[in-house]
Amino acid sequence: MSSLMGVSPLLLLVVAGLSIMLIDAFTKERAELAVVTAASLFMAAALAGTLLVSEDLAAAPEVVTRYLAVDRLGLFFDVVICVGAGLSVLLAGGYLREHGFERGEFYVLVVFTAFGAMVLARAADLLSIFVGLETMSLGAYALVAYRRTSARAVEGAVKYFLLGSFAAAVLLFGSALLYGATGHTDLAGISAVVAAGESDAILTILAMVMLVVGLTFKVGAVPFHMWVPDAYEGAATPVTTFMSVGVKAAAVAVLIRVLVGAFGDPASMGLAGWTPLIALLAVLTMVYGNLAALAQSSVKRMLAYSSVAHAGYILVGFAAVHQVGSMAVSALLYYIAAYTVSNVLAFGSLILMGSKGKEAVSYDDLAGAGRRHPLAAFPFVIGVLSLLGMPPTAGFFGKYYVFSAAVQAGGPMVWLAVLGVLASAVGAYYYLKVIVYLYMREPEEGKPIAVPMQSGYVVVALVLAMYYVAKMGITPSRYLDWAVSAASSFVG
Repeated sequence: MSSLMGVSPLLLLVVAGLSIMLIDAFTKERAELAVVTAASLFMAAALAGTLLVSEDLAAAPEVVTRYLAVDRLGLFFDVVICVGAGLSVLLAGGYLREHGFERGEFYVLVVFTAFGAMVLARAADLLSIFVGLETMSLGAYALVAYRRTSARAVEGAVKYFLLGSFAAAVLLFGSALLYGATGHTDLAGISAVVAAGESDAILTILAMVMLVVGLTFKVGAVPFHMWVPDAYEGAATPVTTFMSVGVKAAAVAVLIRVLVGAFGDPASMGLAGWTPLIALLAVLTMVYGNLAALAQSSVKRMLAYSSVAHAGYILVGFAAVHQVGSMAVSALLYYIAAYTVSNVLAFGSLILMGSKGKEAVSYDDLAGAGRRHPLAAFPFVIGVLSLLGMPPTAGFFGKYYVFSAAVQAGGPMVWLAVLGVLASAVGAYYYLKVIVYLYMREPEEGKPIAVPMQSGYVVVALVLAMYYVAKMGITPSRYLDWAVSAASSFVG
C-alpha cells in the first residue's frame, strides 16, 4: 500500500467523488455536501502537503509512473489545486443556496474536475496529458453551463466548449507529430531523443508550437484567450473562482513538464528553443490583458481580463527558465500559489457583496459598500491589493520572484521584466477603482444598496484566503522553500 502513497491524493478524490454521489442520492440537505466536499478536498491537500515535506517519497509501481509523475512538483500542484477547489466549494455552499440553484451534481463535478486537473499536473506521457486535459475540461464546460436558465452561462459554455475542442485538437495533432518525430510518447523519452539531436527538427518545432497553442489556451494567454471573458462572466461566480485557480494551475504545471521536461535543451532544437515564442506570448498577454481590463464596467469581467494579464506575468517566468533554471520554476510555483489565494479572495468578496438573488457584478453595485459594511469590504481590499502586487501581500512576492528571475536571466529578459512592472502599474488603475467605488462613491438614486450575503461558508472561505494572502506576504520564506524544493526535484 505504501507504494501508492505518492498518488494517494488522487485516489482520495476518486473515493470522495463516488461517496458524494451516494450522499446526494440519500439526503436532501445540499449544504451538507458543501461541507463534505470541502473537507475531502482539504484532506487531499493536507495529504499532499505532508508528502511534499516528507524526507522520502515511496517508489510507485511502474504502471503508475509510466503515465503519472510521482514527485514533489506534482505534490505541490496537488496542494494548490485542492486548496483552490476547496475554497471554491465553500463559496458555492453559500452562493448556490442564496441564488436558488443548489444541486448535488455541482460538488461531484468540482471533485472530478479537480481530479482531472491533478492528473494533468502530474502527466508524464502525451496520453496522460490528453486524458487529464479532457477530464478536467469536460467538467469545466459543464460547470460553466451549470446555471442552465442563464443565457450568458450557456453562451459562455458554448464558446468555451467550441474553442476548447479546437485547442484540444491542435494539441492532439501536435502530440501525433511529436511521436512521429521522436518515436516516444513519454516525456522522458522525448527529452532524451530531442537532447541527442536525433529527432526530426522541423516536425519537432512544429509539434512544440502546437503543444504550446493547446496548453496556453487553458492558461488564457493572448491570442488564445477569447473564451475567458465570456466564460468567466457567464459562469456562477464560485465556478469562475475555481476555473481561475484550479484550471490555470494545472495548465501551468503541464507547461512546466512539457517545455522544461521534454524541450528543455534549446541548443538541441536549433534556433533558441521555445523561449522567443513564450516571450512574445508574455508581451501580448500582459499588454492586452491590462488594457482590456481598463475598459470594463463589470468587476467580474475586469477580473477575467486581469486573469489574462496574470497569465502574461506567469509566462515571463517561463521565458527565464533556460537561463536560471530552478530559480524561475520555483518563482512560478510561488506565483501560482499566491495567485490562487488572492483570486479566491477577490471573487469570494464579490460573492459576499451580492444577496437575495442579486449578484454584485458591476462597479456601481459596490458603490458605498465599504462605509456601510466595512467588515465585508475589507477582504475585497486585501484581494485586489494582492492581485496588484502591493506589499506586504502574497501577490507582491509572487511578482517580485518572477520578475527577479527574468532580471537574473539577463539580456532581453530584463526588458521583459521592465514591461511586466509597467503593465502592473497600468493594472493599478482598475484594481484601485474597486476601492474607490467601495469607499468614495454613493449608489445612484433609486438603485438598491448592496447588502452583504449572510453565509458562514463564504465567510470561512474568505477568512482562510485572507489568512494565507497575509501570511505568504509577511513570512514568504516557508512557502518559497516548498516551491524551491519542488522545483529542484524536477529541474535539478
